[in-house]
Amino acid sequence: MAVSQAANAVEKAIGHDQSSITAQDVSNYSEAGGGETMKALCWMGKQKVQVVDVPRPRIIEDSDVILKVTGTTVCGSDLHLLHGSVIQMQKGDILGHEFCGIVDEVGTGIKKVQKGKRYVASFQIACGHCFYCQNKLSSQCEMTNSNSTAKAMYGGQTAGMFGYSHFTGGFAGGQAEYVRVPLGDVNLLAIPDDVPDEKALYLSDVLATSYNCAHDTAVYPGDQVAVFGAGPIGQMAGVFAAQAGASKIIFVDTEPRLSFVSDRWPPAFADKLELVDFKKLSFGVTAKETVVSKLKELCGGRGPDVALECAAGEYAKGWAHWLEIMAGVETDTSEILNEMVESVRNYGRCGITGVYVGYTNHFNVGSLMQRGIRLIGNGQAPVHKYWSELLEQIQTGKLDPLQMVSHRVRVEDLDKVYYKFENHEDGMQKVFVETRFSLPACEGSPKLTRY
Repeated sequence: MAVSQAANAVEKAIGHDQSSITAQDVSNYSEAGGGETMKALCWMGKQKVQVVDVPRPRIIEDSDVILKVTGTTVCGSDLHLLHGSVIQMQKGDILGHEFCGIVDEVGTGIKKVQKGKRYVASFQIACGHCFYCQNKLSSQCEMTNSNSTAKAMYGGQTAGMFGYSHFTGGFAGGQAEYVRVPLGDVNLLAIPDDVPDEKALYLSDVLATSYNCAHDTAVYPGDQVAVFGAGPIGQMAGVFAAQAGASKIIFVDTEPRLSFVSDRWPPAFADKLELVDFKKLSFGVTAKETVVSKLKELCGGRGPDVALECAAGEYAKGWAHWLEIMAGVETDTSEILNEMVESVRNYGRCGITGVYVGYTNHFNVGSLMQRGIRLIGNGQAPVHKYWSELLEQIQTGKLDPLQMVSHRVRVEDLDKVYYKFENHEDGMQKVFVETRFSLPACEGSPKLTRY
């Protein structure tokens, strides 16, 4: 928590750059709320989240929409907040960047969004008219995040994001019973009557992110693809890679996730699936079998055409990177990146979708250069570019988001769910979180589990 406090102090001293057209640092509603209260999942410090009663939001800008949340979820990237890997968190920040719901209130400037209708929100907050928004690259909107630290650290800011620290604008998230959606006409997609919340919810992030992972890296017919990380993002990136014509999908992870993906894998792609348990292999400089050598073996000696990073940079395998992260001399391990770069064929492609926060050591730039490897940062996925197309796939039955959903839980239990999700307990893969406003469960939804 000390690092977040120091980073907050630096940002306060520098000041925001005033580029945002919407209010910054409304990460809870203690000053911007109404008289009523609601349940919300709040960050209380490193390794501590808690469901508490907080003020519910109110309209503070003409373009605001207040959404009554009917579905939310927990993302693997939420764990980076729990672990303190993402800077500029403040005690009491409301978390959650994936949610859908029913419109409860609209500001006077709202033209399209209708009260009483169902909508899903994009995890990023876009203005709709800047250079990036005009090119459907909504995650890089220039007008919704004025954080100066982000600009100095990265050379530019991303869009503002719900429930994901003051580094991305300080917006209260949707792991709550109500949420304020700035610029609501831009950042809400209407949910058709034939699509239940349990499927529409995941348009907010995971589906667009995994689709972007496969397509931004580029998967061509006949490609052999290694997916590092078999969580929800990796699982669906593998599905989208198979849809794009990949001849082989190799998941690199361990149990219970490998079995979950195998059990839920689409039958139409059964002959494409391979599983590699990294815990049964060695790593580093060794004569024993490694992830790299195993992938070479599975792909004709040359290696995969494509590797997709769907894990993250905070999870060190070896003691050296663990010590360096603990000592603050790097923020992210390069171990998975090196495995990707070294395992793909010459002139292969490596896409990074898992969250990397800052800097890494010991990266094998020599292999990258000498063998012509394409290393692609997929970026925070531009949800607006893909969500209409993905919604259509859900409507036609081509895409079933429920294949990754393992649990249905209540918002009141969300703090307990975080820790179970972190530890992969009960085979937890992706959850649907219901509130008191949720509609009856759709067919295929997991039964409710209470903790």
